[in-house]
Amino acid sequence: MDNIKHAISALNFLDPGCSYEEWIQIGMSAKVAGLSFKDFHAWCINGSSYKDEKDCLTAWNSFKKAGGITAATLFYLARNKGWRNPEETKNCSITFKDNNKIKKQNNHNAFNKNLNVFDVWERCLPAEATNEYIIRKQGNSSGLRYYPSTEQPLLINGVNIADYLAVPCWENDEIQTIQFISPKKGALKLNLNGASFNNGYFVVGIINNIIYICEGIGHAWSMHEASGAAAIVCFSFSRMMKISKVIRQKYPQACIVVVSDRGKEKKTAEIAAAVSGQWLQLPQGKPENYDVNDFAIEHGTDALCDLIANPSLGTSLNIVFASELVDSFTPPDEIVEGVLINGEGSILYGESNSGKTFFVIDLACAIALGINWMNRKTEPGLVVYLAVESPASVMRRLQAYQKYHKVTINNFIIVKNPINLFDSDADTNAIIKLISALEIQYKTKVHLIIGDTLARLSAGANENAGQDMGLVIRHFDRIRNECNVHFMMIHHSGKNAAAGARGWSGVRAAVDTEIEVTDSPIGRCAEITKQRDLDTKGTRIGFKLEPVELGYTKWRSIAKSCVVLSADAPEKSTNKRFSEIAGAVIEYLSTNKCGIKKSELVKHFTDRYTSGAIYRELKKLAVAGQISDSLGYIRILVPIGAN
Repeated sequence: MDNIKHAISALNFLDPGCSYEEWIQIGMSAKVAGLSFKDFHAWCINGSSYKDEKDCLTAWNSFKKAGGITAATLFYLARNKGWRNPEETKNCSITFKDNNKIKKQNNHNAFNKNLNVFDVWERCLPAEATNEYIIRKQGNSSGLRYYPSTEQPLLINGVNIADYLAVPCWENDEIQTIQFISPKKGALKLNLNGASFNNGYFVVGIINNIIYICEGIGHAWSMHEASGAAAIVCFSFSRMMKISKVIRQKYPQACIVVVSDRGKEKKTAEIAAAVSGQWLQLPQGKPENYDVNDFAIEHGTDALCDLIANPSLGTSLNIVFASELVDSFTPPDEIVEGVLINGEGSILYGESNSGKTFFVIDLACAIALGINWMNRKTEPGLVVYLAVESPASVMRRLQAYQKYHKVTINNFIIVKNPINLFDSDADTNAIIKLISALEIQYKTKVHLIIGDTLARLSAGANENAGQDMGLVIRHFDRIRNECNVHFMMIHHSGKNAAAGARGWSGVRAAVDTEIEVTDSPIGRCAEITKQRDLDTKGTRIGFKLEPVELGYTKWRSIAKSCVVLSADAPEKSTNKRFSEIAGAVIEYLSTNKCGIKKSELVKHFTDRYTSGAIYRELKKLAVAGQISDSLGYIRILVPIGAN
C-alpha cells in the first residue's frame, strides 16, 4: 500500500462529524498528504455537519500546503483513535465468521476494501424488542439489526460496536451505509467509515399518502406510532432538505410533514416550503433539541396525536388563519399613548421653522425619561436619534431641554454620522447592529429611532420617484421590523403646504402614522393626519416654544435655544387638503405665476399622471378658487401656504 492509500486509510478512520477546528486540521493535513478533493469529499459527506459539495470545495480550496500543518498531523490524529499503519500490522490477522466461511482481515479498521457495507450488514443479527435503546425510546425492532459480540470486533473511530443497534440506510433496495447506536444513554451515534449515505434513508412503516420526514429513528418511531403513517429517517438534520426533495420527487402527490427538534423552526419551515409540505411545531418554552420522542414519552401518544393534528403550512410567508384568532383583544403596543406604536413607522413633517424638530425632541425625551408627554403615557426605553441633517443643532436643543427641566437624559443616543438608506445596505446593517449592541449593553429596549431628515437619509434618490424611494422604504421597514422598534422620519412640506408632505405619495402610504406640524399666527400645532391602528386621527396637539439661554457666542452675545411647552391647539382651518395631483399642479404653477398654457401643463405631467386625471383636478381647483382657467391659460390665484 503506497503513501496515498495509507493517507486515505487514516482519513477514513477519523470521524467526519468532529469539531470544526479538528475538521480544518484534518482537511489541511490530508491535502498536504496528497489526497484529492474527491477523497476528502467522500469522507466529509458522512459527517453530521455536512452541508453540500460546494461548501466543502470552498473549504478545500482555502487549505494551503504550507505552514505548521503536515501530513504527519493526519497520521497522528488517526493513531490517537487507534489506527495503525497497515505495513506495521501486515502480519496481524483476525478471523471473521460468515456462514462458516473464514476470512482474514488486517487488524487496523475492520471496514476496508475486503469488508463492504453488505458484509457488515450480513454479520448483524435481527434486533429484538428487549434492546435497551428501543425500550428507552419506546420504539420497535422492525427492519433493524445489531452487531453481535460473538463476531470479530468491529471498530468505528476506535470504538468497539458490539451489541450496538444497526439502522440501515437504503436507496432503491441497496444498502448504502449503517448507523450504529449504543444501548448506553448519551452515547454518540456512529456511522460506518468509508461508506456514503448518498440519497438513502430508512422507512418506519409503509409509505402511503402521508409521509413524515424525521431527523432520527426516535422521531420516526413516535410519529409512526401516533399517526400510523410512514416516517422517513434522514440520519441528521443537515440531510433533511436533501431527503425531503428526494421523497417529493418519488411521491409527488403525498402530504409531506417535516419533523425536527425545537430551536430549528425557521430552517424546518424553509424545508417544508421547498417541497410544498408542512412542518410540525413543538410547544414553545421547551429547550432546544427537545423532540417529538421526548414529547411522546412526557405526555403520551394520545397527546402527540393531538399535537400533530394541525401541522403548520410550509411557506416563507408569515400567515395565520382567522379561525386561530382568540376571542380576547390584544391591544396595540403603544409607546406614546394614542400617538405611536412599537414596531411601526411614522412621518412627521412641516414647513421650515414650524418647530417640528423641537416637538420631536420633546416627545423623544419623555420616552427616554419614562415620563408622561402632553398628558399622555409613554413606554420608557432607549431613543436613537439619527442626526443626519445637523448634529450640532440637535445637541444644543437637548442641552436646552436638560437645562430647562433640570434633568440628565441617559437613554438618548445621538448618531452624528452621515446615514444613507438609499445607496446600499451598509448603513441599514450598521443601524441594526447598533440597536442590538445598545440593548445588550444597557439591558433596555430601544423604543424609538428618529431619522432627521428623510431628504438627508435618502441622499441621491429622486424624492418623486417610486423606484428610488421604494428602496429607502424597504430599508426603513427592515430596521423597524428586525429591531421591533418604532421608526419616525422627519420630513418637509412641499412648496404648497396644503398639498401635504413633499415627494412621492407612496411614502405616506407606507407609514402607519403621519403627523403634520404647523405654525400660524394663532399658535403651533401637531395634527395626526393618518393613524392606521388607533382611533386618534384628527387629534391636534398644541404647543409653544419657550426660549432657553445656553451661554454666550464667540462674540459675547447670548446663545439661545428653545424647549416645547404644552399649549391650546389653534382652531383647524376649514380649507380642504389637496389631492396628490392638485398639490403637484399648484406647486408647479407657483413657479409660473404669470400662467401657462393648459396643454403645456398637462404635457409636463404626462409621465406621472393621465391627462384625464389632470383635467379633472384642474376643474376642481378652478371651482375652489385656487386657480384661474381662462382662454386656455392656467394661473395660480391663492398665495403659497395661505390658509
